[in-house]
Amino acid sequence: MATRTSGTPDLERLRRLPAIEWRPVQQLLVHASDVRRPAVPAIDVHNHLGRWLSRDSSWVVPDVGALIALLDDCGVRTVVNLDGLWGDELTANVERYDRAHPGRFVTFCQLDWPMLAEPDGERRLLASLEDSARRGAGGVKVWKHLGLQVRDGDGELVLPDDARVAAVLERAGELGLPVLIHVADPLAFFEPLDERNERLDELLEEPEWWFGDRSRYPAFDTILTALERLVVATPGTTYIGAHVGCVAEDLDRVSALMDRAPNWHVDLGGRLAEIGRQPRRFRRLVEAHPDRVLFGTDVYPPTAEDYRVLFRFLETDDESFPYAPGAEVPPQGRWTVSGAALPPELLPALYAGNAARILGL
Repeated sequence: MATRTSGTPDLERLRRLPAIEWRPVQQLLVHASDVRRPAVPAIDVHNHLGRWLSRDSSWVVPDVGALIALLDDCGVRTVVNLDGLWGDELTANVERYDRAHPGRFVTFCQLDWPMLAEPDGERRLLASLEDSARRGAGGVKVWKHLGLQVRDGDGELVLPDDARVAAVLERAGELGLPVLIHVADPLAFFEPLDERNERLDELLEEPEWWFGDRSRYPAFDTILTALERLVVATPGTTYIGAHVGCVAEDLDRVSALMDRAPNWHVDLGGRLAEIGRQPRRFRRLVEAHPDRVLFGTDVYPPTAEDYRVLFRFLETDDESFPYAPGAEVPPQGRWTVSGAALPPELLPALYAGNAARILGL
């Protein structure tokens, strides 16, 4: 084994070393499984392939053929594209992905919630939703600005359980459109931004993701409670709670809503760092609700490595491995993850069966 030698260490410099410059290299020697493909062909129910999240308004995936080749190599049969927006942008996404490559993509629309600041906002949102259904949307994506930033004509913050929101999403259920909803953000993003914040590295890079200023943003629990009321109040709408039900740090709370609301499902998108540090609790969640947990990545554009680290987490009992291989500093917390070793009989539903039922595939 190679060793680093540098003579006498500068102890005084190390004592003053800023924490952000600390780059420990794990010395633990553990088994590493190489899971190249999932147990069954997977459906990635949470991804972004459109234009609205790119820095220059170009397509996130410039070469669709290359993406399909990657999906084939990784055993991913279908990807849900959450970037349809509405109107002509939705049509452009549907034409580029869904209609050009049948069965490989399902594009969700979005809704322009700031319309609620206008006197006829609810009516216009309903009209937009119905237009999106006609244009080929396979579902609806609700983004986190609802509950954090959207205000109505009186300047009041619009929370997820607002009656106008409920009316629109109830109509989505009537149209047969599932709703993938993301509200709030990681709990640490609502905590004081100080030396105790476990996502400090990430928030220093993306300070606009901090929502801890109570003069500007509601508390995390306020938003989550409003989401729970919305789901229970609209039982005819099928919901997918993004990022493990929008509160991956509290799987007891996730499970409690699943017990109360049979229309509530969750995806795994963007939360391997959270579920990977509680693999046994995550396994119990899947065992308790095997028909309501869905595979998803929220990594765009996806890579083979992104898919395979999730396969490894779901299918093996490997311990203490990086959730973001190759990252010098883990982006969502300075820890490693361990495998959940899900029972093989639970994998087909999680990887694809649950999503296929919801999406009508």
